[in-house]
Amino acid sequence: MTTAANARTLELRLPPESWAGVEAGVQALLERWLVAEGTPVSAGQPLAQAVLVKSTLEIVSPVAGVLERVLVPAGANFAREQAVGRLAVG
Repeated sequence: MTTAANARTLELRLPPESWAGVEAGVQALLERWLVAEGTPVSAGQPLAQAVLVKSTLEIVSPVAGVLERVLVPAGANFAREQAVGRLAVG
């Protein structure tokens, strides 16, 4: 998906390895966002905290960009492979 000339978006998800050993159908809780929509972020910066099977995990930015959109609000559940936000890069 393109947001502007020479720009693209990446969907943010909990890394697949976070779900290793977790039964199908189990959902995670998006505990809180650490940055707001429209905020510039750097590669490796924590963007949100999620709880999965009593463990708190961070969702980090894979590259520098701008948190374009929150798709899962704080306090909501989300499924394996579900995008929780969009990052504009480029």
